Amino acid sequence: MSFIRTISGDIKPEELGFTYSHEHIVCTPPYWVKEGEDDLLLDDPDKSQADVQIFKDSGGDTIVDATAIDYGRNIEAVKQVSKNTGIQIIATAGFNKSFLWDVKMPGEDRTYLEWIEKASIEELTEFIVREVEEGMEGTDVRAGQIKFGTGYNMINPNEEKVLRAAVRAHHITKAPVHSHTEVGTMALEQIKLLKDERINLEYVSFGHMDRNPDPWYHHKIAETGAFLCFDGIGKVKYYPESVRINCILELIKSGFQKQILISGDTARKSYYKSYKYGPGLGFIINNWIPRFIEEANDAGFDGEQLIDDLFINNPRRCFTFKK
Repeated sequence: MSFIRTISGDIKPEELGFTYSHEHIVCTPPYWVKEGEDDLLLDDPDKSQADVQIFKDSGGDTIVDATAIDYGRNIEAVKQVSKNTGIQIIATAGFNKSFLWDVKMPGEDRTYLEWIEKASIEELTEFIVREVEEGMEGTDVRAGQIKFGTGYNMINPNEEKVLRAAVRAHHITKAPVHSHTEVGTMALEQIKLLKDERINLEYVSFGHMDRNPDPWYHHKIAETGAFLCFDGIGKVKYYPESVRINCILELIKSGFQKQILISGDTARKSYYKSYKYGPGLGFIINNWIPRFIEEANDAGFDGEQLIDDLFINNPRRCFTFKK
């Protein structure tokens, strides 16, 4: 039996529709609260909902909310956004990245770092399994993917522990797995550890691939069968859109069009139209897709068909539980 798990229940894969594969909707990361980084606090559900409504009005169906517990996930608020807009949302179990762990856990005296350092891989695995099979944050809302993350040009022992726990939770639940790669680094090193845990890499997606716009690197990841998520669309402060589109088209030229995911990782107030007049959740559909189709057609491809793969067919396969 195959299904996709949204926060409002399990659906058939063909019901997923047009999908953004990595976003953040409502979250207040404890680390950024401590640092006073207001731009990184998506703390007004009404404003977040307004942008999700723009996504829906533009033709969107589903958003993958990649917010794990250590990134200040608020599953009740996100569930309400889904209910109010009718947009399907896939929630995320597991953890994000290590520098966020050295902050107090809400309502507790310990930090995430203390918890992860003291817990065994088996205990962390059990926690992730509960988030997928029972519910998150004391609710009955279940996660539809599992996340782990590693740092910039390094994997520390706690990150390796979380990676192994995430994969073992996958083996139990069959939930898809998502990797945070800091600035697009360490994916190949992660793959060695993932293979050690005997996961079929077709169940794994690697995030932030456009932060490291290296076609050779992308090709090596794609050869494993994994998905590559280009989730920085619209962030010209990193690279112009031409760089991202070129990387995507290079993968397509090599036959990997069935393994590419697209999103905006819209995790700042200044990225949201409804918070601070930024590009918002409508940007990819209304601005980026027409440009991509034009450039893909100019390169000799069928741009419309590629859009169907990048936003419908590929997410459908990536986020499916296969039991």
